[in-house]
Amino acid sequence: MRIAVFSAQPYDKVYFEQENAHHQQTLVYFEQRLNRTTATLCQNFDAVCAFVNDELNAEVLTQLKSQGVRYIALRCAGFNNVDLAAAKTLNLPVVRVPAYSPESVAEHTIALIMTLNRKTHRAFNRVRECNFALNGLLGFNLHGKTVGLIGTGQIGLATAKILNGFGCKLLAHDPYENADFIALGGQYCDLATLYQQADIISLHCPLSAESHHLINAEAISQMKQGVMLINTSRGGLVDTHALIQGLKSRKISALGLDVYEQESQLFFHDHSGEIIDDELFERLLSFPNVLITGHQGFFTEDALTQIALTTLNNLDQLERQQTCPNELTQNI
Repeated sequence: MRIAVFSAQPYDKVYFEQENAHHQQTLVYFEQRLNRTTATLCQNFDAVCAFVNDELNAEVLTQLKSQGVRYIALRCAGFNNVDLAAAKTLNLPVVRVPAYSPESVAEHTIALIMTLNRKTHRAFNRVRECNFALNGLLGFNLHGKTVGLIGTGQIGLATAKILNGFGCKLLAHDPYENADFIALGGQYCDLATLYQQADIISLHCPLSAESHHLINAEAISQMKQGVMLINTSRGGLVDTHALIQGLKSRKISALGLDVYEQESQLFFHDHSGEIIDDELFERLLSFPNVLITGHQGFFTEDALTQIALTTLNNLDQLERQQTCPNELTQNI
């Protein structure tokens, strides 16, 4: 097959080429994001490999189909950027990588929590300037704190296991209860209870029409004073305007983001020599208690290896007309 790989970075090429030695597909890499303009590059390709910020709406999918594309392969778990109904109508199978490495995102979640709590990023800069004062670096013990997890799928569960080791009390909200979470001593509750009781809230749920702006002004108003909020899932889960107001009112004492609602114009590229024309993002950066990383939660050797392996295996199964357990459109 000829496979067009969009939003391709140098590390994508390394891991896909390593795995492709076992598949012998023709991989063509495009640094550009997939959208209605760049979709014209897909003429005579059998498949498109897309990432989190590529656009796969009805218009783009129709264009891809007309150019001969037969398969859509997502090299990520989330699929909120795909119009699955349109894909089914067009007979375009969509496959994904549902579990490339839950631990990679879970461990990054903990890194954000620990960094914000113990302020190691600020301490690092101080010590480099020979400033050893501790004022402003005060943290708290995670042991005994209540952590609320919204979503207890594979990533949420992996996060819960680590927090359980810290001695945290675990609360969660998820329409589908996970027996493994309960076995850790975790308790399920409604969102209102979670907001009221959690010292730390961490998001691990998919983005959908129902979960869009799940964390809004009303939700934040129900949270404990001084709550820490972490989002390593999808930017659209939170209302950025509401986050800023929550920070200004001191309701949110610390905010860790690995995702951002408008990240498609920013993340995965170097903008250090440019002026960022995003006032909300710049406002977030102005707070000393906000830590933002550029969607790197997945970024480990283990995860990249698994992403390449699963993506190419998914396409092999589709080409051989075998049942692919990672296909999305079959159950719509």
